[in-house]
Amino acid sequence: MKLDRKEEIILKAAQLFKEKGYNAVSMRDLAQELGIKAASLYNHIQSKQEILEIIIMQVARDFTMHIHEVSPKPISAIQKLEEIIKMHIDLTIKKTDFLACMNNDWMHLGKEKKEIYIEMRADYEEKFREILQGGIKANEIRNSDIEIMLFSILSTLRTFYLWYAKNKNINPNILKKDLTKTLLQGVVV
Repeated sequence: MKLDRKEEIILKAAQLFKEKGYNAVSMRDLAQELGIKAASLYNHIQSKQEILEIIIMQVARDFTMHIHEVSPKPISAIQKLEEIIKMHIDLTIKKTDFLACMNNDWMHLGKEKKEIYIEMRADYEEKFREILQGGIKANEIRNSDIEIMLFSILSTLRTFYLWYAKNKNINPNILKKDLTKTLLQGVVV
């Protein structure tokens, strides 16, 4: 499928932001990478800030919508967590550069988008807590400190893009199975 020019710009920008950092990439750099004049970029995009907003908000919405779909399902907390972890893996595999931007450059969002992003992130974490609490209450999950569990799982998932960039040869199905099992069951036999 052929990408339209705006999608091409966004994908290339995400790659450059991941490689160099948002602040180090200029619109001129982006245009040069795309083989076009910098002025031509503005036919498709208003600013570098707009590109960053599109990248980060797209991924944040994907995560938020997914957890809101999974959370009310009439399945166990473990099954919900498995779905969430697998979605993180799938999205990271498909949009590694976008995840890097979200994790490394969200603080460069404009004031309004930054507030929305922070709210979405807090909402996501709260839904995750609720799933963990439901699992504890249903005796599916060990009664441990929820914040430590939340931190352990989400820290791994949020930085997964770094590890995956060096380990792309692993079969995605094995990755989903083994990472999910490790995050939910630990390494104890």
